[in-house]
Amino acid sequence: MNSTDFNHGLCDFLSRATTPFHAVAAMAATLREAGFESLDETEKGASTQPGGRYYLTRNDSSLIAFTHGTEHAPGDGLHMVGAHTDSPCLMVKPNPERLRQGCFQLGVEVYGGALLNPWFDRDLSLAGRVSYADDAGALATGLVDFRRPLAIIPSLAIHLDREANSNRSVNPQTDILPLLALAKEGEEPALRELLATKLREQGHAVGRVLDYELCFYDVQPPAVVGLKQEFIASARLDNLLSCYVGLQALLAADPAQSSLLVCNDHEEVGSTSAVGAQGPMLRSLLMQLAGNEPAYAHMLDRSVMISADNAHAVHPNYADRHDERHGPHLNAGPVIKHNANQRYATSSETAGLYRLLAEKEDVPVQSFVVRTDMGCGSTIGPLTAAELGVRTLDIGVPTLAMHSVRELAGSEDAFNLWRVLRRFYAYPRASAPRVE
Repeated sequence: MNSTDFNHGLCDFLSRATTPFHAVAAMAATLREAGFESLDETEKGASTQPGGRYYLTRNDSSLIAFTHGTEHAPGDGLHMVGAHTDSPCLMVKPNPERLRQGCFQLGVEVYGGALLNPWFDRDLSLAGRVSYADDAGALATGLVDFRRPLAIIPSLAIHLDREANSNRSVNPQTDILPLLALAKEGEEPALRELLATKLREQGHAVGRVLDYELCFYDVQPPAVVGLKQEFIASARLDNLLSCYVGLQALLAADPAQSSLLVCNDHEEVGSTSAVGAQGPMLRSLLMQLAGNEPAYAHMLDRSVMISADNAHAVHPNYADRHDERHGPHLNAGPVIKHNANQRYATSSETAGLYRLLAEKEDVPVQSFVVRTDMGCGSTIGPLTAAELGVRTLDIGVPTLAMHSVRELAGSEDAFNLWRVLRRFYAYPRASAPRVE
């Protein structure tokens, strides 16, 4: 495989994975096609077999996939990779319909730390999960994705806001309601009826729609761009890029080792949920695989987690926002993320292991440390490390325009990260060398 083939698959995945629900559905389909079995956690005493490959989902928005090594069982230690399925977006409110000046709009809530200005003047569609009562009155769910432009958030003309280029702020309550149609009082569309019709077209026996989790997204497809095709431009690169890289690495993993991929929802809002990295999902599965507390402790002592989440590339127009010695560049290799205050979980031990693996693949490595006079973001790495007590590395592909409606990454970096993670899954020792 080369980077061109890899990026073709990445762009296809990004196009399909318009919400965390659709991302998990796409990953689960790929796993099933590759021979992975769905693991039923509700089965008491459910067990795995050497050479077996398994996956499970929760809330339709988080996923764990793992392999039971033919030579090293999970209890001997796991090579784990973590990522997250969610991205900042505009989510539809429960009672969203608004009719203003003959314009039918939907009220939205900002999910995560979204960069709001780029959402204006984009062709937007709608996707998510819908809960409904079926024809028999039972609760059921279905995924919807309209896959065509339904809405737009028009900018205010500069003639009416002469300071727009120097002093424009966005009020998320009043300024970013998407416009869907023209309508008169009493003739405006009903969102739940639109959803019911869409579900029925997909074969669902919908009695009535009860509730939903919907988000708007930009319909512009992912693209490889640049004079030399140096870049990938797409929505949701943070962090579906890492989900795809981790998935492809797991599919290519050495069957002798026990390997695991976890993709959690809700990272962008703090990860404190039943299916977030600070929730019980991963620990519950690992405890089931270990069988008891002593075996669980032994497993984690011999395990390593690589948390993969995009890193801030140095912006050519704003280079002063980076520490001058730690400004990662596009297509210069994945980035090890460091923070002395534990906003990232990287240690010298886990960073050293990654550098050894990258050397074997001839993949360059970069380092990121935030400017000392600026606040540092975080990711699932520290949360997972704290929840499990497992040695953890925070790594990421350098990215520009993070949390925008359309982000930018280098066209070589995702492929290079895949090469290193594939090597990590084949690493012969789950336990990194200890200092004597």
